[in-house]
Amino acid sequence: MLLTKKMAKLATIFIFLCTFTTFSRCLPLSTSSRWIIDDKNGQRVKLACVNWAAHLQTMIPEGLDQQPISKIVKHISLMGFNCVRLTWATYMFTRYSNLTVAQSFANNGLHDALTRIAQKNPQLLGLSVFEAQRAVVEEMGRHGIMSILDNHLSRPMWCCGNHDGNGFWGDEDFQPKEWLKGLDIVAKKYKDSPMVMGISLRNELRGPLQNQSVWYKNVKKGAKAIHKANPNILIIISGLNYDIDFTFLKRKHLNLLNIRNKIVYEIHRYAFTEGQANWFLTQPLNKVCDTIKKEIMDKSGFLLKGKNAAPLFVSEFGADQKGMNPSGNLFMGCLLTFLVDLDLDWAVWALQGNYYTRQGKPGMDEPFGMFNNIWNSLRSPQYHAKLQLIQQKLQDPKSKKPKYYWLFHPQSGKCLNVATNNVVEASSCIGGSRWIYHGDGTSIRLTGTSSCLTTSKEGMPLTLSKDCTNNEKVLVRKCVGLDGKSIDNPQSQWFKLVSTNVY
Repeated sequence: MLLTKKMAKLATIFIFLCTFTTFSRCLPLSTSSRWIIDDKNGQRVKLACVNWAAHLQTMIPEGLDQQPISKIVKHISLMGFNCVRLTWATYMFTRYSNLTVAQSFANNGLHDALTRIAQKNPQLLGLSVFEAQRAVVEEMGRHGIMSILDNHLSRPMWCCGNHDGNGFWGDEDFQPKEWLKGLDIVAKKYKDSPMVMGISLRNELRGPLQNQSVWYKNVKKGAKAIHKANPNILIIISGLNYDIDFTFLKRKHLNLLNIRNKIVYEIHRYAFTEGQANWFLTQPLNKVCDTIKKEIMDKSGFLLKGKNAAPLFVSEFGADQKGMNPSGNLFMGCLLTFLVDLDLDWAVWALQGNYYTRQGKPGMDEPFGMFNNIWNSLRSPQYHAKLQLIQQKLQDPKSKKPKYYWLFHPQSGKCLNVATNNVVEASSCIGGSRWIYHGDGTSIRLTGTSSCLTTSKEGMPLTLSKDCTNNEKVLVRKCVGLDGKSIDNPQSQWFKLVSTNVY
């Protein structure tokens, strides 16, 4: 079987969710303040995406030597993702548009991978690399999965470095005229593909040539080129310093008023961003998480507020799913609380379990990948479960209904729910218990009842009680890390009150 048992259990749930999403969403999309909405009825559309690499030397989406396109796409849907951020290289369209898949793999000496493609996806061999990309996009569309086409770099290769020639306008492989030509070609080729709902201008601007004036000039040119070629599509804009910094927009707004309702800003975040990986191991985790959240808000989160508010798309984040990177493990808990608190649009890195070739190594494993390296099951069902709540739309800007809360445990991805006999347990967030909370000094009540969370004494499990006096503090065990000095890991004790108005 292609699905693991745990994945199969999720299938019926995700089939319902994806089917509902497909039929309740209308394309094209636009923006309204900080939200992405559908044009037809103004309802919010939340992006819950996965990155699928297709920007390396072969120039086609990874994994097509491992499984048929249809099976890969089916599993994207079963995993609960409603869109894919599909990466591409400029030169694929400006220099190699007639190169066939067979020629591309032969040119890179990937004869074994070519043989496997002939077995799994033989229909692709005679297609151009663009036609193969389009075949994948169209298959995703048939499954109700939207596509964001991410201009990852110019020269097909692994990304990214300060001196890789692809970092900023004026670099050896990042010349403005050819870049604009590539954007124009892609926007036109997918003009009649309604499930392609976004194009990013460029991934992770970086390197010694970074310059704010050049950023303003070329971002405007790129946005206008895409909009002219395809006025229905969202335009996704990255900041500076590996896509983390938009602080310059506090001083000077990006003046694109005629296409303002098509602009989305994107940011990236990993444990290693700005060399911060060691913080997670050497400093109190509560302090580290608070510092990083404040930094994100200062450098990009401000875009969500004010008269020029726009959507903020966290288009890359992730961690080693093998659990071998302690910093990454701790980072994920921090970022999930941030994503769920603001109910941001997002795309996790990555789908692919391995690469045809990466940095000269054929078949290189991708430890951040949702698939294992033969693309036949989840690499880590536990990691996948952590994404379950953020895949749901939590904030509806048009809802007039009262808010309630979920009690979210980011380390496991589970929520605190009431089972039979008033037993309180951590289980799936889908269909989970709803709670009412009115702030410090008040109890946490189960909606529709007079019962609240309580415990008889420290060390005893949580239960429900109708006696809610003196229950504003519920202590199950001594809290870790509240002194601001301990570097013990407190994440097993973290529960996040997640506000939602979606019923």
